[in-house]
Amino acid sequence: MGPLVAAGMACGTGAQNKIRKRMELSIEQEPFGQAPDGTPLSLYTLRNRSGMVVKITNYGGIITEMHVPDRHGNLADITFGFDEPEPYFSDSPYFGALIGRYGNRISGGRFQLDGRTVQLDVNNGPNHLHGGTDGFHKVVWHVVPLVGDLSIGLKLTHTSPDGDQGYPGNLEVTVTYELNDANELLVKYHATTDQATPINLTQHAYFNLAGKGSILGHELVINADRYTPIDENSIPLGHLAPVEYTPFDFRQPRKIGQAIDADDAQLKNGLGYDHNFVLNKAESNVLTLAATLRDPGSGRVLELYTQEPGVQFYSGNFLDGSLSGKGWTYGHREAVCLEPQHYPDSPNRPEFPNTILRPGEVYATRSLYRFTTQA
Repeated sequence: MGPLVAAGMACGTGAQNKIRKRMELSIEQEPFGQAPDGTPLSLYTLRNRSGMVVKITNYGGIITEMHVPDRHGNLADITFGFDEPEPYFSDSPYFGALIGRYGNRISGGRFQLDGRTVQLDVNNGPNHLHGGTDGFHKVVWHVVPLVGDLSIGLKLTHTSPDGDQGYPGNLEVTVTYELNDANELLVKYHATTDQATPINLTQHAYFNLAGKGSILGHELVINADRYTPIDENSIPLGHLAPVEYTPFDFRQPRKIGQAIDADDAQLKNGLGYDHNFVLNKAESNVLTLAATLRDPGSGRVLELYTQEPGVQFYSGNFLDGSLSGKGWTYGHREAVCLEPQHYPDSPNRPEFPNTILRPGEVYATRSLYRFTTQA
């Protein structure tokens, strides 16, 4: 990124605060109400020279809107969210949020770490999910806008104290969003700790490349030969299963709805797709193409690149029409989540890639969302 701008700027003051604009490359800040504790909130609008618009709030680091062009150049908002902050406080199923300290589930919210039992907040049936009741999706992040010659972005920082949601250690976290003129959104994660602690950060955007309606006609490719089967509580069973000859084979373009209602025990456990896919990687920690999502109607294509070893594919199974925002009603299977991550329940699975961060180590990972179109 380029030079730091507006460092230390107070959030939520004035009618609308345009921070900087260079031709059509701009960041704008405006008030976005107050957090439950009264902290002022802000909404930041990032615009590139290609017309793409991304809106992000300092509450939860949430992406509230993402406007990208179709094959004819028409923009549509392709992510779920709300016009006001209040629904994010209680009702939102992690729409657009930064997730931590640990994305996905930990069985019983409990694991062994260096000979002692750590008990986390239990907030998803018997399990710990997405960092707990007051995980990073409920944090008011400190935000510094950034502007460079080729990209614009936001630097978000937060200190998670020792004992937060049960996690040991003081964790210093930085997440950076960068938007460039190629319609690419890069998300960079960085963290350090003073005690051993699990960490598995991710972004929980809900995508509908048509803008609204069913996603069952979206075509999906996931570069994974294997996935992690789950039990009835969505906890991995421990082994890696082949996708071949199953409804989980997305190695070639496949409509999401093609086999989603098949008579398959794993689909029943997830009420559809809600599984971690083990990405094919020649080397670990390398930014590689994980998944490609395409809407044939609009021609919009999302390519997800990540350094992570897995991606959680969730087909919006728990959306039921009870939530609405931005003029939409969010219905069953009308959005898809592709969450770059380490595997669920890794603190209880030593055979899975390590998720324990120790003092003196640095947690660093990147994911890139590239938006293009096809005829």
